[in-house]
Amino acid sequence: MAVKIKLKRLGKIRSPHYRIVVADSRTRRDGRAIEEIGLYHPVQNPSRIEVNSERAQYWLSVGAQPTEPVMAILKLTGDWQAHKGLPAPAPLLQPEPKADKRAAFDAFAKGLEGGDESKGEAITQKAKKADKKADEAPAAESAESTEA
Repeated sequence: MAVKIKLKRLGKIRSPHYRIVVADSRTRRDGRAIEEIGLYHPVQNPSRIEVNSERAQYWLSVGAQPTEPVMAILKLTGDWQAHKGLPAPAPLLQPEPKADKRAAFDAFAKGLEGGDESKGEAITQKAKKADKKADEAPAAESAESTEA
């Protein structure tokens, strides 16, 4: 009997989560499993990956073949490299916490109140043309006055 380490899909239509299971290769994707050895939640940010390393090593040592998605997960966790005797991968990077949007908005608003030269109005194409003409008119008048 060939044994596979594969993903068992759970969850709603657009929010999948998986269990990493050891099962007979002839069983269907979400069918009966011999053992569950981990979790994979791809929708979370960052993705949640939990693998029982001891059990994964055991099943790999007795000949269970991981599917391609499971092999990618095992390479991320370092279990595949441990099984093959390769050096361990770099630790997974955790994203930096996001800055508080409210604090950033308040700081920006204080900068506008502090005498910034911005008008605070929406600029349209007509407004840009009007400003351009207004800037050109004084420049033309000053040129005429220097000639006379």
